[in-house]
Amino acid sequence: MTLTMLELVLFTILTAATPLVIAAIGELVTERSGVLNLGVEGMMIAGAACAFAIAIVTGSTALGILAGIGAGMLLSTIFAVLVIFLAANQVATGLALTIMGTGLAGLVGSGFIGLKRDAAVHLYIPLLSDLPLIGKLLFSHDLFVYLGWALVAGVAWFLNQTRSGLVLRAIGENHHSAHALGLPVRRVRFLAVLFGGACAGLAGAYLSLSYTPFWAPGMTAGRGWIALALVVFASWRPLYAFAGALLFGGATVLQLHAQAAALGIPGQLLTAVPYLATILALIVLSLRRKLGQTAPGSLGLSFMPDR
Repeated sequence: MTLTMLELVLFTILTAATPLVIAAIGELVTERSGVLNLGVEGMMIAGAACAFAIAIVTGSTALGILAGIGAGMLLSTIFAVLVIFLAANQVATGLALTIMGTGLAGLVGSGFIGLKRDAAVHLYIPLLSDLPLIGKLLFSHDLFVYLGWALVAGVAWFLNQTRSGLVLRAIGENHHSAHALGLPVRRVRFLAVLFGGACAGLAGAYLSLSYTPFWAPGMTAGRGWIALALVVFASWRPLYAFAGALLFGGATVLQLHAQAAALGIPGQLLTAVPYLATILALIVLSLRRKLGQTAPGSLGLSFMPDR
């Protein structure tokens, strides 16, 4: 493999991993607060549709990004009200949110199928962007990629180095003890769910405004579910989530290269490789964790304050 080919493959892996990184980091914060939101796929696809529609109508990528984030936050607000304030079942509500988001995306995007627009502008720094290998990998991406990296670093710092991060983790571990200490359990969880929705909407916006860039029904192709698996794979740690996203992004890219190389393997099997890799990773992780539970102690449990 030539240096140019290696550079292209690594660059493509980083771009393929970006929506997984952004969505997984948002869900990681949500779950560290004790809320399980299975609606990531629905928020992503709604964010993709709304971002593309607004970008086409207004001609502004920035407004498209805001629309994608807004769509994710709107759906996450509905989810938060139901599960945090009305104590609805988190699993059932999350699945309903995915169905709702898919339907909303189909409605919003129905008039934009087949349309294309210019992708988001990529960074170019004279000299730095022209460096062999690392120039393209570090200094030639669009805004979304750098936002993903910033989210990983920011969330890792927030969870481990700030008092607010400690509060969020304490609530996720034992919401009853946190409430007894006077911590605002429901408010913190509400904000965490909104953050997760914003990240899912941003990940969807990346797909339709930069990665493709066009709108097509089902364009998230299960990435929301992979992001959910990544959170577990990463043991609820931001840096591990980033590494896992690179792994699964690599599986996506390598199966495309394998199809292009005409290896004689059915294309349907190669397309399933990233999802098979997700299942395999979760199985291996489960076998390695028989000695203890690493998930937040209150994850998925409803909380209602004493009256």
